[in-house]
Amino acid sequence: MKPEATPPKDRAHQMRAAGWWPDLTVVRCLDKAVQKRPDAVAIVDHNSSTGESTHLTYRELDACSMSIAVGLWKRGIRAGDVVSVQLPNWWEFAATHLACVRIGAITNPLMPFFRERELSFMLELAQTRVLIVPYKFRGFGYEPLAKSLINRVASLEHVFVAGSTANTFEQELLQVPSSADIATIAGLKQCPNSVVQILYTSGTTGEPKGVMHTSNTLFSNIVPYTRRLGLDHHDVVLMASPLAHQTGFMYGMMLPIYLGCKAVLQDVWGANEAGEIVHREAVTYTMGSTPFLSDLSDQAAKQPDAFKTLRLFHSAGATIPRQLVRDSTERLGAIIISGWGMTENGAAATTKPTDPAEKIFETDGCPMEGMELRVVDDDGQALPPNEVGALQVKGCSNFVGYLHRPEHYATDQEGWFSTGDLARLDQDGYLRITGRNKDVVIRGGENIPVVEIEGLLFKHPQVREIAIVGRTDVRLGERCAAWVVPRTGQLLSLEDLTRFLAEEGVSKTYFPEFLRIVDELPKTPSGKIQKFALRAQEASLSS
Repeated sequence: MKPEATPPKDRAHQMRAAGWWPDLTVVRCLDKAVQKRPDAVAIVDHNSSTGESTHLTYRELDACSMSIAVGLWKRGIRAGDVVSVQLPNWWEFAATHLACVRIGAITNPLMPFFRERELSFMLELAQTRVLIVPYKFRGFGYEPLAKSLINRVASLEHVFVAGSTANTFEQELLQVPSSADIATIAGLKQCPNSVVQILYTSGTTGEPKGVMHTSNTLFSNIVPYTRRLGLDHHDVVLMASPLAHQTGFMYGMMLPIYLGCKAVLQDVWGANEAGEIVHREAVTYTMGSTPFLSDLSDQAAKQPDAFKTLRLFHSAGATIPRQLVRDSTERLGAIIISGWGMTENGAAATTKPTDPAEKIFETDGCPMEGMELRVVDDDGQALPPNEVGALQVKGCSNFVGYLHRPEHYATDQEGWFSTGDLARLDQDGYLRITGRNKDVVIRGGENIPVVEIEGLLFKHPQVREIAIVGRTDVRLGERCAAWVVPRTGQLLSLEDLTRFLAEEGVSKTYFPEFLRIVDELPKTPSGKIQKFALRAQEASLSS
């Protein structure tokens, strides 16, 4: 059964009438870039497995994507078929997505760390017909695993392997097409309201769900986003977040093609390497989660001249500690953009480069054009400014449903989608995330504002990273445990943390009561701390 989820006609009419849906596809954006700047560099990637770097102009990217489209078409891939791409941040990822859009197929990005258990579930749910994997990445050979899945996933017919001297991706999908084949593909209609992406949620909690997006839902965010940040074809985009994550997919791949600018892809994160890339490629903009910003901020302290061209860093994926924003602004000499978003809607709120310091340092931004936010109580009634409640969102960039799980895509009659986050809105409509419904510690009937306490403790000079989780307690229900990665060479005690919070004027009720010193915190590839893993470890310690 092919994925089918087009937006209701009334939503499509409303979004078009309001001017929020631009009716763009990424291929139309590529066509425009080829017409205007055919020999401009489109993609530079850095393949850590081979040690090689590839530079593709927009003309070359166009030709590669057409070859792949013809190759897929000749193997019977048609509109609505799913092509799963488990590639690192390599040029082949972008070229494959462009090829899929050309023929109406759906791209299903998969994180490179997924193995047999996750892949079997995801490929089966998507009814994947084609799987594209790297030959080797971070020491793991993907070809045997990928080929074994053909026997496990009934729909899977083709496996292509990229990134080796004898790869099937190049041999079978990058053959020069005939003029007749090109004419066939060029004559296919691209519908902006057809599903082009199935992206599984990052899986920090619960079973992954396949989020479905169309070209219109994606570009209705990208277009106003570039306006807000003042991005254009002169910019150089660095993307180290995986292209298989919405951050990388939208802002590291689609956004540069829309602008006709250069995208620089980093497949394995390293702050030193990132600093060298920023310097060598004259990077002006990047987007990543808090650990990326923290690492770059530390790197800038050692290598300040490397970051002279960096103008904007958008910190996404998790609420950013306010002290980190201040420190990074000073060290990087760049504007730090805070924001909030989901796989389901992209960057739904951001700060603006022109915002006053109190908004940049103390909020997660205001809604993007075409998006609305509200905070409600337990009865679904909107709360006044500065009161904490459940965050809801609606608007142009909201997704069109969960793959084969329509029951999970619940909105009220007005179209408000419940995000699972707890937040407050100030009198100017600026957002501040305070926690998640599933990330709340309730101690003696009192809700602990986890995110805010984490943000305060991040200011402690000996704390590099911190996450607070609940520990089951017979009398109080839960008590707080702080998991901390200290700065190199620093000693830290629970008394140090509680004394610091007391000096900040925090109630003792909110103090962590246990301290776990660790070398690193478990994270997803996109940089989100996996709270469920910490909860499991904490439970084992308390048993």
